[in-house]
Amino acid sequence: MSARNVLVVGGAGYIGSHMVDHLVRAGYAVTVLDNLSTGHADAVLNAELVVGDLGEPDTLDRLFTAHTFDAVMHFAALTEVGASVKDPEAYYDNNVAKTLRLLAAMRRHGVERFIFSSTAAVYGDSIPGLIRESDIGSPINPYGWTKRIIEQVLRDYSRSYGLRSVVFRYFNAAGADPEGQLGERHDPETHVIPLLLQAASGRRQTFTIFGDDYPTPDGSCVRDFVHVADLCRAHRLGLERLLRGESGDVFNLGSGVGYSVREVIESTKRVTGRDFAVNSASRRPGDPAYLVADVAKVEQALGWQPAYSLDEMVAHAWRFETDTHGSST
Repeated sequence: MSARNVLVVGGAGYIGSHMVDHLVRAGYAVTVLDNLSTGHADAVLNAELVVGDLGEPDTLDRLFTAHTFDAVMHFAALTEVGASVKDPEAYYDNNVAKTLRLLAAMRRHGVERFIFSSTAAVYGDSIPGLIRESDIGSPINPYGWTKRIIEQVLRDYSRSYGLRSVVFRYFNAAGADPEGQLGERHDPETHVIPLLLQAASGRRQTFTIFGDDYPTPDGSCVRDFVHVADLCRAHRLGLERLLRGESGDVFNLGSGVGYSVREVIESTKRVTGRDFAVNSASRRPGDPAYLVADVAKVEQALGWQPAYSLDEMVAHAWRFETDTHGSST
């Protein structure tokens, strides 16, 4: 039997590139579509890279004509909450309109399996406690709404067109390839752990806590972090579910444990053995106080459990930071 063929849209980005490497190691044939606006061509390991945009119907038709894909994975969203508040049009265009064009191309070419990266931002400003998939609320930023809209589109397309999809609601993806080949390379960087590591390595003078007056034990936001390698393993299990002919579903992806920003700072100092300056600033618009996943559903349905701790996420990301940029002493 020939290898299953998967199109990974956004496969040159942080999560997408880890996913491509994971699939290739698992024996899949992988093609990547990425416009390289935020991704990196050299992050695509052992897979074909097609440079193009998911919103270009001609590009999509050429790609789907040249290959027979068993499934499509979508990692090509704009993802920054603050940026979505400042420029919602860009987010609705890329995350909604262009995704609709991708789904239309899949329908034209008879591809009926889809893995979609959603977000915990669909839950809105949740109260403390583990968040279940059924606890859908009202997003408090445009980014969350773009994902919520596509989730509804996928439900409608399943009923009307037979498209089967697995939706993963990420909490906070973190860490790096344990072997050190891949990691976060955003420019500018906005994610907590790489920003902390830049402060630890000397590439950044200080780390800023945005908001120290939230209704949490230490005043800083509480978040659930999941290692990017654990996340990729869950995606492969979701793909295998669809390839077996089973129905789609929606799953949280997190560790089920919440850490405040101050606790992540302490983890970073502990793992790196470095001290660095920390200051506080006002809250950013669109940031909820508390987001922690209930992962019972994905554990039961896919047999998935997170393998890596917060300290391991920090350690793997620290290795990538120091291998890539060095570290001042």
